[in-house]
Amino acid sequence: MRIVSLEEHVRFSSFTDRIDPAAKEKRGYSKQARQPGIENWVRQLNDMDDERIRLMDESGITVQVLSVLGPAADLVEGEAGIAMAREYNDTVAEKMKAHPGRFAAFAHLPMTSPQASADELARTVNEFGFVGALISGLTDDLFLDHESFEPILARAEQLKVPLYIHPGIPPKAVRDAYFSGLKPPVNMLLAMAGFGWHAETAIHVLRLIAAGCLDRHPSLQLIIGHMGEMLPMMLDRCDELFVPDFVGIERPLRQTMLEQVHLTTSGVFSQPALKVAIDTFGIDRVMFSIDYPFSSNEEGRHFLDKIALAPADVAKIAHGNADRLLGLT
Repeated sequence: MRIVSLEEHVRFSSFTDRIDPAAKEKRGYSKQARQPGIENWVRQLNDMDDERIRLMDESGITVQVLSVLGPAADLVEGEAGIAMAREYNDTVAEKMKAHPGRFAAFAHLPMTSPQASADELARTVNEFGFVGALISGLTDDLFLDHESFEPILARAEQLKVPLYIHPGIPPKAVRDAYFSGLKPPVNMLLAMAGFGWHAETAIHVLRLIAAGCLDRHPSLQLIIGHMGEMLPMMLDRCDELFVPDFVGIERPLRQTMLEQVHLTTSGVFSQPALKVAIDTFGIDRVMFSIDYPFSSNEEGRHFLDKIALAPADVAKIAHGNADRLLGLT
């Protein structure tokens, strides 16, 4: 069976090492939050060849859709950030050539320069065939509903490519208020993969709807990972409370969500969670992802093989929905 996985990361140390340490520290990147296996992650993030392809083959992964994981150009201001994003995308595109048919990619954008980000998205789509962009969390403590990011939303809609909204490290004020007072590694675990990331991304999507951004761009498609970042479970309650006339939006929240948001399974290999995702968003909006290298291809494949649905529905999750949304062949 063809298998496409959508949230699979790269990060090249040759770029990371060029970023001002003060910029990384300001954003919240810290060596104190060490986790088991991080040395393997660093090696695997840097690799787009032997080990990555071998592990894909061992688990039957046909295509990985690659995305750059920070710290990267989205921390670098002005022309330097624009140049780094362009170089990063050029490097990914060049490395993809060594393995035809095995990779697609989301563009990496210089988010501190929104107009340049829109232009870089267009360049990568038109020149390399990239399939959208992945945006990690907030930029300068701002969500995508801020008016400064309008060029990115408009260009993605014009190009008919989705934006993958990925979590980012919460701003310092949020970390201090919600995720402090425990042991340092636990603080960051709670702030990030342990819970905070998922709440932040859910809020990101809700803000885009509540601010009217998706009404202004009704063809724009969003992707979120981790089995919908808790939104499937909360969809009914949110729909009841975000009354269109009160919020000032054109459509019921549920309608907007089901017309413009897609989910992936990345890192949440739970059959009950999958059932909730399908029951709320529908089989046509759920796509398989692993979150490599932070989750293993083997673990993701085991989860996929255990899905108790008709083969045609499993095929939609495994590749069909992604092929349709991203224009993969």
